[in-house]
Amino acid sequence: MAHDKQLRNVELDQVIEKRRLDQALNAKEFAVLAGISYSAARTWFRKPSFPVCCGVVFWQDFVRWRNAQAGFQNTNQSDCENQENKVQAMPKNAMNFPMRAAQLLAQAG
Repeated sequence: MAHDKQLRNVELDQVIEKRRLDQALNAKEFAVLAGISYSAARTWFRKPSFPVCCGVVFWQDFVRWRNAQAGFQNTNQSDCENQENKVQAMPKNAMNFPMRAAQLLAQAG
């Protein structure tokens, strides 16, 4: 990461704070936080199933995506029910966005 010219000016402390505040991350910030190269982050951002929305990703959406890719399932039933209730309460046009982006759209509308 220290040798990647694209990530040279991205501060880890600032990116960690953005994650803590549940703010969206661009590809460079995501790469620093995930510990991957900028080119790897760009590749992930282009994957059809990756939860990118308008060039940014929310960390919690990435974690859900990664767990799904690894075949992990949420064992906490109440968490699953809460997610289903949130999805059902969202407007139809928000359903095509990653979970956190859709939640923000639902709150704004």
